[in-house]
Amino acid sequence: MTDAESEVVDLCRDLLRIDSSNPTSNERASAEYVAEKLADAGIEPEIVESEPGRASVFGRIEGKDPSRGALLLHGHLDVVPADPAEWTVHPFSGEIREDCLWGRGAIDMKDFDAVTLATARELARTGEKPARDIVFGYLADEEGGGRKGSHWLVRNRPDLFAGVTEAITEGGGVSFELGEGKRLYPIECAQRGQAWLRLIATGRAGHGSSPNDENAVTDLAESLARIGRHRFPVRLIEPVRVLLEKAAELLGVEFDAGDVPASLERMPQVAPLVEVILRNSANPTMLEGGYQTNVIPGTASAAVDGRFLPGGEQELLDTIDSLLLPSVRREFIHRDVAMETEFSGELVDAMCAAIQQEDPDGHPAPYCNAGGTDNKAMATIGINGFGFKALRVAPELPYSRMFHGVDERIPLESLRFATRVLGRLVRG
Repeated sequence: MTDAESEVVDLCRDLLRIDSSNPTSNERASAEYVAEKLADAGIEPEIVESEPGRASVFGRIEGKDPSRGALLLHGHLDVVPADPAEWTVHPFSGEIREDCLWGRGAIDMKDFDAVTLATARELARTGEKPARDIVFGYLADEEGGGRKGSHWLVRNRPDLFAGVTEAITEGGGVSFELGEGKRLYPIECAQRGQAWLRLIATGRAGHGSSPNDENAVTDLAESLARIGRHRFPVRLIEPVRVLLEKAAELLGVEFDAGDVPASLERMPQVAPLVEVILRNSANPTMLEGGYQTNVIPGTASAAVDGRFLPGGEQELLDTIDSLLLPSVRREFIHRDVAMETEFSGELVDAMCAAIQQEDPDGHPAPYCNAGGTDNKAMATIGINGFGFKALRVAPELPYSRMFHGVDERIPLESLRFATRVLGRLVRG
């Protein structure tokens, strides 16, 4: 067992015990912990704050060939809040139970932070140089859209990314069981974009007992119902097509790109993996209006979480507009791009090889992330991003359901597996 494998669990446990909930806390304590561990191994860290407490930290290890583009390995230090009353264990206890490490951030994404930190420390301690420069980044505010983290950093501190051509973070590279001992490792090379919208209905204020055909609450509710029940059409982008073709090949069934629903009926175990990345989506999430039961308010508002596939933003917005009543307008709460990177090249080959060396029955394939990561910000300065956590997890672990959920946990062996894979990757 390497030094990195030996310490990755302790590093992850320490990080889980630091409450870096966004927005109720901040990342400063986590950043100081990471900086201390980097410095202890001989890597000069730099802590950067976008505002007091909203801290990110960076370190760099020189590679054998500095003329090659550098690789950025990055994760976020913030987590979403957690209510201890809902959890089996305290969400910031870092408890080990049932061969898993439990806590808020165990899979989103202090696990990968710990893996990259363990890898950085081992490289620095041994003096072994990776093939090219490696930049290690631990960022603030990903859960808030990166406005105080990745997006602020690329605008205000582009020097931190000097020479970086490619980046790896969360969003893919986690095993998906197909059965018969075969596993997919979907490596993210695309992401849906974000269009978080505020809907504002304007009507005629009045007494709650009186008829009112210009009721803002009614018009808003009807518009939300239309949006919430709308089913967007299937749009098969290239990474998802290749993923489904690979799954069909491994399962020995036919895949017809012209009839995706029928193809998924022939391989139902794959549907949970791809159903959310076959189309755009829009879900009402928040609703506000009125201040008194017997008063019809003049305005009411709501929030809608809109997501769109690469090339699909205008389709999403046009559809939303067609579903709104005339009294309802929309504005952006948060807007971020969809992205797609070609699934080829030396880094892709190296990721695939590293997985297959550790798991010969694992089959890498391209993938589209249903949400978004800090790679969106990196894309604005020309950095090609991939999602590759390199985790092998047991099929009975409800991995995808634990994101922002209760009883978040990561198997100890999954952490060690990821550390071995990443170690192979950075040396290769």
